[in-house]
Amino acid sequence: MAIERPYTNGSGSSAGTATNAQAIERLSHISLGDLEAVRLLLQGGSVIDWHRLALRDLDDVDRFLRVNEFRPGDPKDLERLEYLRAEAVEYLQRNFDFRIPDEIVEHIPVRDLFLVASRKTKRQLFACIVLKVMHIIHHLYGRQLLHQLPISEQEVFRLVERKVVRVVEELRGAGHPITEVEWSRKPHDSLITKLMAKRSTLAANVYDKLRFRLVVKERDDLLPLLVDMQQRLIPFNYVVPGETVNDLVPLKHIVEHHATLATLVPQLQNEFDAKDGEHIERANEFSGPSYRVVNFVADMPVRLDEFLCRVGTPTDGDYGQIVFVLTEFQLLDAKQAQANELGENSHEKYKERQRARVKLRLTRGLPVERPVTAPDGSPTSPGGRSGDRDDE
Repeated sequence: MAIERPYTNGSGSSAGTATNAQAIERLSHISLGDLEAVRLLLQGGSVIDWHRLALRDLDDVDRFLRVNEFRPGDPKDLERLEYLRAEAVEYLQRNFDFRIPDEIVEHIPVRDLFLVASRKTKRQLFACIVLKVMHIIHHLYGRQLLHQLPISEQEVFRLVERKVVRVVEELRGAGHPITEVEWSRKPHDSLITKLMAKRSTLAANVYDKLRFRLVVKERDDLLPLLVDMQQRLIPFNYVVPGETVNDLVPLKHIVEHHATLATLVPQLQNEFDAKDGEHIERANEFSGPSYRVVNFVADMPVRLDEFLCRVGTPTDGDYGQIVFVLTEFQLLDAKQAQANELGENSHEKYKERQRARVKLRLTRGLPVERPVTAPDGSPTSPGGRSGDRDDE
């Protein structure tokens, strides 16, 4: 069975106090970096395509590092970042003919490198190049570490669950009207059915083994919540490209009609386009016609310090202490959550359409027996029993 854990504030009612006016006020404090991050999250793009960051100061840098599970005040973590920078520079020197300035290579402290990548100077481009490669190398090491450790998938899932629930409580305490939280692990049979129904049947392409669903009171509460989630929980740089569905947050419309946010538009890396609206082609063909949701996948970083202290680290490489876990997030408002459970949008109808596709793929090529008509005109099977279903 699936492991599902619904979680409310105890009464089943709204745990926060934010109103629409408060939600609008929260948006007035969004920085350019926040807007860029949420935009990427809602589009499902890649940070590798960025040409600059938008971090204002070291406080912003440290917040970003903490979301990525680095501890800015820990000398060992800073040494790890320096190690990743050296690896990135060596890679660039081996494979490309870039003349990277010496200060970018080693002289600028690694935390300041993020600020250089955020400011319009001649060194900005090279800082971005090095940080992009550091990002990829760190991700690869995290994957290698997870594959080599004697830790089960379920144990790692528990670490992510504890982390998400803790941050959700912090967000509720900050006034976000989160009325419902539910998390689940996809059961074995559901994984088989999902893969049988997908065009791609590779198990590596299943991103929702671990899923979190958050419901807020009003639709206007979604964008402020997403802003705070990327500040405290979800690293925008590890959102999986191409796996976002956004039916509920028309970002372009919201930004252009908000006095403060509109002033940030000229500073965005790219102009708004259709991907910033809410009318995006449905990613899941089995969903109902009026099913609406904000859905994205992030490769969530998790520290394994305590586990590594018990079992030791692999001896064939310096992989660090952070691993990654693909995690799906669904966000929607209470009214839409109710609508998503009605008629053709219901989970039961979704499963019916999915199973029908699987059955069709499984039976393709098998001989189909023509139905036999009984004397009274009713259909019957070749064996003579009327009313038999082909799946009995």
